[in-house]
Amino acid sequence: MSKVDDAKKLTDLMSKFISLVSYKLPDDVENKLKELKQEETDELAKIIYATMEENQKLAFEFKRPSCQDTGVLQFFVRCGQNFPLIGQLNQILRDATYKSTMETPLRHNSVETFDEYNTKKNIGKGTPSVFWEIEEDSDSVEIYTYMAGGGCSLPGVATVLMPGEGYEGVVKFVLDRMTSYGLNACPPLLVGVGVGTSVETAAMNSKLALMRPVGSHNDNANAAKLERLLEDGINAIGLGPQGLKGKKSVMGVNVVNTARHPSTIGVAVNTGCWSHRRGLIVFDRDLNYKITTHEGAEL
Repeated sequence: MSKVDDAKKLTDLMSKFISLVSYKLPDDVENKLKELKQEETDELAKIIYATMEENQKLAFEFKRPSCQDTGVLQFFVRCGQNFPLIGQLNQILRDATYKSTMETPLRHNSVETFDEYNTKKNIGKGTPSVFWEIEEDSDSVEIYTYMAGGGCSLPGVATVLMPGEGYEGVVKFVLDRMTSYGLNACPPLLVGVGVGTSVETAAMNSKLALMRPVGSHNDNANAAKLERLLEDGINAIGLGPQGLKGKKSVMGVNVVNTARHPSTIGVAVNTGCWSHRRGLIVFDRDLNYKITTHEGAEL
């Protein structure tokens, strides 16, 4: 096939994948929700978890988004330098977003700032968001697709702490956020914490933390300890499903960290709600694909 034909094929496949992400939760999230349901003792919390389960069943049956806010599409791309469509990929993802918006359908969530009009396409200046990483000596591409909703990860927060505040300052910042604004998203939450050298590096790390599987742990022992401590602390708040009380407040806390300047500790928090719609698809150079987050799914 020609490059034009390949681009059209990839656009069609990504459009279908976006649709899948909108109505089918990834396996790790589904499994965690079932686990939390089994652990719950509060009767209202049990009813809420049962309602969530029924919601997901119907969304899959009717192939319609499981939450009305289908978010702003965000793509986290790790692309091999030899992937044949590397130069066309930005446009392909924009076209796929528009196609899925029309066909799934997805809610229109792209408003041009200052001009204040909805494009009704889910594409606009800088939307969808595409974040790149180039991989040497590779001809494949990995695309994490995430629906960042207005109640969950879009209202993230970041700051830079002075070094004297230490990692205790990181804990205080996270817990202050979770006790004041955490309920803007729908619990149980997946909490992404980013630590770095500035607000932008910390913010990106916190988003990448939300791409990590539920139940995974940072490979740094100190960071993994921080994950456990924060998870215990936030669970102790007792938010429960939909914030109406219960045993657990979160599906987990994921920390992603990068090196920092000696005089700064950048920290950011982003939350994913219970309907944490993300998926990972991998294409080889011939556009054969593998979906690693939704076992058995086909496009």
